[in-house]
Amino acid sequence: MSVTIKSPADIEKMRIAGRLASEVLDFIEAHVQPGVTTEALDRLCHDYMVEQQGCVPAPLNYAPPGYRPYPKSICSSINHQVCHGVPGPKALKKGDIVNLDITVIKDGYHGDTSRMFQVGATSILAKRLCEVTYECLWLGIAQVRPGARLGDIGHAIQRHAEGCGFSVVREFCGHGIGTKFHEEPQVLHYGRPGTGLELREGMIFTIEPMINAGKAAISELPDGWTIVTKDRSLSAQWEHTILVTADGAEVLTRSAGAPGIPELVADQFTTR
Repeated sequence: MSVTIKSPADIEKMRIAGRLASEVLDFIEAHVQPGVTTEALDRLCHDYMVEQQGCVPAPLNYAPPGYRPYPKSICSSINHQVCHGVPGPKALKKGDIVNLDITVIKDGYHGDTSRMFQVGATSILAKRLCEVTYECLWLGIAQVRPGARLGDIGHAIQRHAEGCGFSVVREFCGHGIGTKFHEEPQVLHYGRPGTGLELREGMIFTIEPMINAGKAAISELPDGWTIVTKDRSLSAQWEHTILVTADGAEVLTRSAGAPGIPELVADQFTTR
């Protein structure tokens, strides 16, 4: 496994890209309302990235081996959609939950983050799922420090999700990121502590747990991109891009409007 250790110059570029990605989510939050289509949200985000930020939307026409080019600038996954939902003409309605996943390219470097949005009043289950998934993200971040192992991150996420009665999607994971959208290492959201790659200062990767209210099994829709829960249970995901620092972790995808650190983990790690 070849993992790139970022230079101070790389890191500074990644800080900028990460903040810009988060600021797209700050911008779009006010527009996530009943009656808006995810296609409209995609257009708004695209224009903001290109015209206001001078960024390139990384998902647009992205085509890893075996996939047709992705047709939109963001991913929007609603209710039982797990990830990679393609924006379309269907309008959001009260009670929906939706994940908006943003990746920008700024000066050749990627910033990648996602948030859950609740559309109007949602069910107790939906609120709890979004809350627990956010806690899972930060419990994973809390494990990040030089000398820790990737399995420590996965274990912390899995233990909390399953302890709350939810399940962890296993087919998709976090990933290294930099001048490439997806690099090594793969960051699983389940695992055993003390196993896997040892973390080193200067590594940058995403943590992005996908947590289901029902069973973990998933399937792919005919569009070749959208992933859904097989049992049609609700799914939630949150994502941050993380730098391994000398003594812990720095979250690169935070901005003025980003949600705060959950109380559950507030005293467990060092971050900027």
